[in-house]
Amino acid sequence: MSLLSVSKDIVPIGQFKTGLAGWFKSVRESGRPLIITQNGKPAGVLLSPSDFDELAYKKAFFDSVQRGVTDAEGGRVLSTDDLKNEMKKRRK
Repeated sequence: MSLLSVSKDIVPIGQFKTGLAGWFKSVRESGRPLIITQNGKPAGVLLSPSDFDELAYKKAFFDSVQRGVTDAEGGRVLSTDDLKNEMKKRRK
């Protein structure tokens, strides 16, 4: 995903509605997200499907890492031998 261009990538919802197909094409070709405003405030973001997938994957990864850190800090860890034994049990 490319960086946001304040002068090109922020559009009021009325302008967005009238040029919908063009905005989708712009996001696809530029690789930049589009910020849609309503009453002068951010109301939504249009991303390409690949940018959305990338963000969703990264969020899932960071959430997983955070759960691991939280478990480690809380003492919820297994020794290597315990892990091997647990995996053997699950395979049966």
